[in-house]
Amino acid sequence: MGNKHSVERYLRLYAVLLRLYPKPFRDRFGEGMKQTFRDLCRERIVAGKTLPGLLIRVLNDTLVGIAKERVAQMREQSFTKRMAVWGMLVACMLLIPLVAMQFTGEVVWNLTDFVVAGILLFGAGLVYELVSSRRNSLAYRMAVGIAVAAALLLTWMDLALATEGDNSGGLIYVGVVVLGIGAVITRLRPRGMARALFATAVAQVVVAVVAMVAWGQYVEFTVLNGFFIALWVASALLFRRASATAL
Repeated sequence: MGNKHSVERYLRLYAVLLRLYPKPFRDRFGEGMKQTFRDLCRERIVAGKTLPGLLIRVLNDTLVGIAKERVAQMREQSFTKRMAVWGMLVACMLLIPLVAMQFTGEVVWNLTDFVVAGILLFGAGLVYELVSSRRNSLAYRMAVGIAVAAALLLTWMDLALATEGDNSGGLIYVGVVVLGIGAVITRLRPRGMARALFATAVAQVVVAVVAMVAWGQYVEFTVLNGFFIALWVASALLFRRASATAL
């Protein structure tokens, strides 16, 4: 009786986990997956093995499966629909400074700022969709997302400093930004993109050293550049993982 209750308890937990799958997949395979899980639990009990070990293994496999199905679901949506979603997200983000200006009464952004910000944000979404759609791999899509986000942040920071007339971080970063964007656009194979992103990280290190020597701001430039270097390396490692799984 105790074993039966244990199986049912773990089955309820597994059923909750299955709800994370897209509904069409869940409707088609959910019942069969629950029955398979129930059978596995009973087999382990008969073999005198514990159920937590099975749950951990199944949890890992199921989470990977959920991620793959969610990615596949996104890919099935039309490109136009995905870009429409990006357009709405950009519009919502641009509403934040607009609303803040209305409440504070301070003119923080002018029309040009809103236009440039909209182009940058929507352009980042466009690049992500165009590049990430080349591979059906979660690691690949995550790598593209990190690389695009890092390039966007670096470009945004560079433009903000240039607007304020502060050249301490300014145009010296353009080379790194161009290298990062070029890695995303031109090296679409995971192995090549991994190399390109590692090269981008090295370029960022060189930029950091030059900036620290030129302006003497060691702590600030170490922290700031260290953040971007970590992003480039993380993206490169994910591309490498995507390359390994593709073999």
